[in-house]
Amino acid sequence: MKKLYILLMAASFSACQSEQKASSNADTTAAEAADQLSFKYDSVKVYSKHPIAGTENLKDTTKAVISYPVFADQKVNQFIEQKVMNSANEGEHYSSYEDFATAFVKNFDDFSKDNAAYAQTWFMNGKVEVIAQQPDYLSLLYTYVNYEGGAHPNSAFTYLNYNPTNHQEILLDSLIKPGSMPALTAIAEKIFRKNEKISATASLKDSYFFENDKFSLNQNFTIAREGLKFLYNPYEIKAYAFGTTELLVPFAALKEVARPNSLLNPEN
Repeated sequence: MKKLYILLMAASFSACQSEQKASSNADTTAAEAADQLSFKYDSVKVYSKHPIAGTENLKDTTKAVISYPVFADQKVNQFIEQKVMNSANEGEHYSSYEDFATAFVKNFDDFSKDNAAYAQTWFMNGKVEVIAQQPDYLSLLYTYVNYEGGAHPNSAFTYLNYNPTNHQEILLDSLIKPGSMPALTAIAEKIFRKNEKISATASLKDSYFFENDKFSLNQNFTIAREGLKFLYNPYEIKAYAFGTTELLVPFAALKEVARPNSLLNPEN
C-alpha cells in the first residue's frame, strides 16, 4: 500500500510538472509573438537644395517625407515597404524608402533647372500607421499625399491587411465564402444607397463614377470593431471635392457570406 501511495504521488507530481511546463511554454510563445509585433515609428526626410522664393522674402523648399512603423519581425517590415514602393507612379521602381523620397526631390530639381521661372515647391508625404493589431491580424493605413504643381495635391488612402502568423497578405476573397462576392456586393449596395440618401432604383451615373452605372466594391478594406469597412479614394467614385467615401458593413450583415472561423466572425 505504501509503495502504491508513493507511485500515485510521483505520478501526480509528474503530471503537475508537465502541466506547468506546457503552461510556461505557451506563455513563452505568446510573449515571443508579442515581442515580434512590437514596433516603433521611423521616417526618412529628403529636402531639395534649391529653395523657391515666396512672398514677403520667405523661401520654401521641396521635401519628401515617409514615416513608417518598424517591427521586430523583419518579414512584416518587408511587406510594408514593398506596398509603399508599389504606390510609385507607373514605370517607377524603388528599392527603399530613402530611394523613393530621393527620387521625388530629384524630379523637382531636374524640373526646376529647365523651368527657372517656376515659383512653386513640391511636396510628398507618405505615412503608414498601425490601426489594428492582433496575433493573427495586422491592419495598417497608408496615406500618400503629393503635390507636383496644379490646382491641388493628390492623395490616396490604402489599407494594408496582413497575417503576422503565416506572413500572408489578407485578401477579401480569403474572408468570404467562395462565390459570395455578388451577395456581399448586394448587401453593401443597400447600405451605400442608404448612406447616400438615394433610392434603391435611382441611377448612379449622374453623381458617381461606377463603371457601367453599376455599384461595385473595391479591395481597399479593413476589419474594424464594428465590421468590414471599405474606403473609396478621391476621384474613385466621386468628384475630388467630396474627398474619401467610407462604407461600413456590420458583422451582423456578414453572417451569410463570411467564412466560418474567419476574422469576419468575431464571436468565433
